[in-house]
Amino acid sequence: MDLVVGAVLEGKVTGITKFGAFVALEGTGKSGLVHISEVANTYVNDVKDFVAEGQTVKVKILSIDDSGRINLSIKRAAEPTQPQGQRNPQPRQFNSQPRQQFEPKPRQEAPASASFEDKLKQFMADSDSRISSLYSDHRTSRRKR
Repeated sequence: MDLVVGAVLEGKVTGITKFGAFVALEGTGKSGLVHISEVANTYVNDVKDFVAEGQTVKVKILSIDDSGRINLSIKRAAEPTQPQGQRNPQPRQFNSQPRQQFEPKPRQEAPASASFEDKLKQFMADSDSRISSLYSDHRTSRRKR
């Protein structure tokens, strides 16, 4: 059987490395590599989290180089094929709710007779309270070590 770029075949995972998985293509007697970036549509830290040795997977042939190495993709084999030039017929749905408007808190004025240091302390306190109200969810989620 001749292998053609773009063909979708089934194969059995024969080996797993830190950079991908080797797949023996059924009916061809040949094997190829599924690079770690072609395993899934999400971030892949460890290939073993997505495939196991001996597992049968559907793969798409991405390329065959001059030395006969076959580059495969699991994630592209699972994608529905869509003719080039056609766009998704369903437009994106945007949130129709208006954005919340920022309403500044009234500032507490330092007395006119206050020193520069007192005015600076008051400004810093106001600034810190405003920033903490904007980023309160981020500050509470951080871990202190």
